[in-house]
Amino acid sequence: MRCPKCGSSQDKVIDSREAREGHAIRRRRECMKCSFRFTTYEIVEREELRVVKRNGARQSFDREKLMSGLRKACEKRPVKMEQLEQLADDIANELEEEGYREIPSTVIGAKVMRRLEAIDHVAYVRYASVYRQFEDVGEFIDEIKSLDSRRGRDTSQEELFH
Repeated sequence: MRCPKCGSSQDKVIDSREAREGHAIRRRRECMKCSFRFTTYEIVEREELRVVKRNGARQSFDREKLMSGLRKACEKRPVKMEQLEQLADDIANELEEEGYREIPSTVIGAKVMRRLEAIDHVAYVRYASVYRQFEDVGEFIDEIKSLDSRRGRDTSQEELFH
């Protein structure tokens, strides 16, 4: 492992512990040359999963792209980064367990939406608006009404859409 500060490959492991519910190992390292401390993660290398986009294009599954979408949906919402990391890990693990080599992006989107709905309704609607490609405000309102009927009304919220 090369030091991110000086580039030396001489380091020592100071601490190792389990991370991401046993799916990774977190290691604290110290550079032997400049004494800079840094963290690395060791994860199991998975067989490459290909995502089939709506236009038929195929690309490698990218957990960071999934995280980016989750961060955007949850921006300025009371959702912890740990929850998003866990959600992304759960989806990646589920896809691996299901044995997919190729998977339609719509299947991943549905899995994300199902989990976001349980975490934060606003983030769910934000994600749904992109995933389902809402064309107008009416589609937003329909989705919110559908969500409202599935979850029951929060009487502390004002009636926004009447």
